[in-house]
Amino acid sequence: MKLLLNLLLFMGFTSLQAQDPNFHIYLCIGQSNMEGPAAIEPQDQIPNERFKMLAAVDCPDLGRKQGEWITAVPPLFRCNTRLSPADYFGKTLVENLPSEVKVGLVNVAVAGSKIEIFDKVKYKEYLDTSAAERPWMINMANEYGYNPYQRLVELAQKAQKEGVIKGILLHQGESNTGDVLWPQKVKKIYDDLLVDLNLAPNSIPLLAGELVGEDQGGKCASMNKIIATLPQVIPMAHVVSSEGLPAVPDKLHFSTAGIREFGKRYAETMLGLLKP
Repeated sequence: MKLLLNLLLFMGFTSLQAQDPNFHIYLCIGQSNMEGPAAIEPQDQIPNERFKMLAAVDCPDLGRKQGEWITAVPPLFRCNTRLSPADYFGKTLVENLPSEVKVGLVNVAVAGSKIEIFDKVKYKEYLDTSAAERPWMINMANEYGYNPYQRLVELAQKAQKEGVIKGILLHQGESNTGDVLWPQKVKKIYDDLLVDLNLAPNSIPLLAGELVGEDQGGKCASMNKIIATLPQVIPMAHVVSSEGLPAVPDKLHFSTAGIREFGKRYAETMLGLLKP
């Protein structure tokens, strides 16, 4: 009995030792502007060994296997997505954090989806009723096992074995424009994630980016007023401004330059929160 107890204590100690406090993990979720709407250019593909991602899907052509850590280079989300603000978020963090700190991302996003796709209870009803209207979106969800939330949790739990979850990045809202219940829906997802990852309530920041702004003729810019209320519902929420960020002609998606700058703004917000 004593031998068994010592073995269990040793295993617990080993597990704790395996978790690196200098490996900062961030969960990145949302729809098209998060998964990567912008063209990837050569300057975006310069790797940094301190910036990692946990592959969310298999991409044989890219040499990626679901659930394996790799150096983060775009596309970050799925095999055919493009440049995401999460990319320059991670790059900016490692450029500004001490050299012993690594940054790792867990990325799950589905273009065109409402926030309901990440509701652990309602996701199936949402997907089942959306299939006829947007079969391409269903195909994307299928890459995450038809349950993006569960894929996110499974990957995040794996990431927790090696590092510490420091925050959540969200860019979503175009498909929920005008939905005054959106902040409450986001809160439910935030709360569910913290429970499922054994994190204390309101213990990590949630960074939520604005949509293409009025100054750029954004088609969904009115949603930014609703996004602005998120900190009233989630004490650890912080809104990242999109003011001045250029968009492409559809006025829904940011340009490559806009995505780069947006990622830097997410990072600047997080760096401010990491300061002692």
